[in-house]
Amino acid sequence: LPYDTGGTAELVHADLFAEDGLDPRHREVAARLGYAASYALPLTTESAGRLGAAVWLYDEPAEPDERQRHLAGLYVRHAAEHLARLVEVERTRARMATLAEELLPSRLPRVAGVQLAARHRAGARGGGDWYDALPLPDAALGLSVGSVTGSGPSAVAAMGRLRASLRAYAVMEGEDPVAVLSDLELLLRLTEPARSATALFAYCEPALRKITLAGAGHSPPLLIGERRTEFAETSVSAPLGMLACWEAPSVEIEAEAGETVLLYTDGLLHRTGDPMDRAFARLHAAAASVPRAVRHDPGAVADHVLRAVLPDEPEAGSRPGRAKPGPGDDGDEDVVLLAARFD
Repeated sequence: LPYDTGGTAELVHADLFAEDGLDPRHREVAARLGYAASYALPLTTESAGRLGAAVWLYDEPAEPDERQRHLAGLYVRHAAEHLARLVEVERTRARMATLAEELLPSRLPRVAGVQLAARHRAGARGGGDWYDALPLPDAALGLSVGSVTGSGPSAVAAMGRLRASLRAYAVMEGEDPVAVLSDLELLLRLTEPARSATALFAYCEPALRKITLAGAGHSPPLLIGERRTEFAETSVSAPLGMLACWEAPSVEIEAEAGETVLLYTDGLLHRTGDPMDRAFARLHAAAASVPRAVRHDPGAVADHVLRAVLPDEPEAGSRPGRAKPGPGDDGDEDVVLLAARFD
């Protein structure tokens, strides 16, 4: 459409088949679609510029009268303002997804005896889910996943602070996951008193395939292997920041050779749109159906679980950005998976 610079131009074709100088392709399209006249107004705003156009089609030669032009102008003005707001919301969501990605690890460490892979999908409003993996003294490895309550810039910022602090606590006392989470809980109460967070920290000794973990209101890890697919037994505890003093015992598990330990955030369950018991069953079925041919690759395991649990969403890459929610799912929720395969 030939918009003018003021964004108020209208385009009228009162009789497409009698009009001289009309592009033949335009007339051909009109004949195929069965309309004989058209009236168009551009959708523009001062802040967003041109956004598109509103077009009215007539099945016989005609053009709007003065009253119809006035109503069309009102419609276009309100529609353009609404579209401009939607465009700005999408831009903000894209920026939030980018910010969340930048606050997460750009790469995972290489540690002898274990292979790592992570998948992250930011929620529509930008949430506070994180994952992390860091080498620790004595050839050990620390793994963590967690989720801060809330959404938007403040939740993303809080997630970044908690993740950075957890790394420091893990370096100092990683062999005691309860102490790591206790320190994180104290920090949360002092610096983010209006928030709570779920978290899981695992201290791994790859040479022994031994994992000591503690969780705070977080879903249990999944053990995926040739001989078993089961949720690890973890102690029941409240999220961080919910009680005056958080405390929970740690548990020890031993992974068999070739098994993958899958850590994840609750967004994976919530975005199914199912009740939690059915969501857990769906996750377990997805893990059990991982093809034997790809079980050696933790990235392929994570991708298979994502596709099986959330089949209506696009496939994941190594660090995918925001995914469009599928029917019935809670698209505001972040999704994080961290897979560790023990040799």
